[in-house]
Amino acid sequence: MICFGLLLGFNAGGAVQLTAGPALPVPFLADVVAAGCAVASFGTLFSMPWRLLPLPIVAGMLGHAARWALISLVGANVATGAFIACILISIIVAPVVDRLHLPFAALGFSAAVSMVPGFFLFRAASATVELVSMGPRASADLLTNIAADGVTAFLTILAMTFGLILPRMMLEHFSLHPSER
Repeated sequence: MICFGLLLGFNAGGAVQLTAGPALPVPFLADVVAAGCAVASFGTLFSMPWRLLPLPIVAGMLGHAARWALISLVGANVATGAFIACILISIIVAPVVDRLHLPFAALGFSAAVSMVPGFFLFRAASATVELVSMGPRASADLLTNIAADGVTAFLTILAMTFGLILPRMMLEHFSLHPSER
């Protein structure tokens, strides 16, 4: 729905939509602070008690810092960076939510929300609208860009899902007493 609203707004206002191209580098500190703001905003929007916000904010900022380092310094792709970052987030959040009997999904996802690949989803949707409007005159590059952005978004969401769930499942499995299995 966010994509739909953005596309509708751009088209109604006659604004130029995003085109495919390289992303500009973002300074480390700005990226980490922005991630913390996104986590705080998401938690607040969904009525998370303010006393619980520090946990996902810290976990999200640490995870996002790891993602930034993996992508910028090591050359990892977006999905790999999100996977490792979400594993880190889950390792931080899971033991605390168990100890305090808090909802893992709310705290874990809010900590990872800054890594949702909205940029790639929007570019794929925007290019798809362009493809439909151009019809047979559309270039093969347009199809390639749609596929690349769509696959990147899909793989990133999949990586985030497994990155958040796997450590949680392993913690549950190994923390149970043999008689409880």
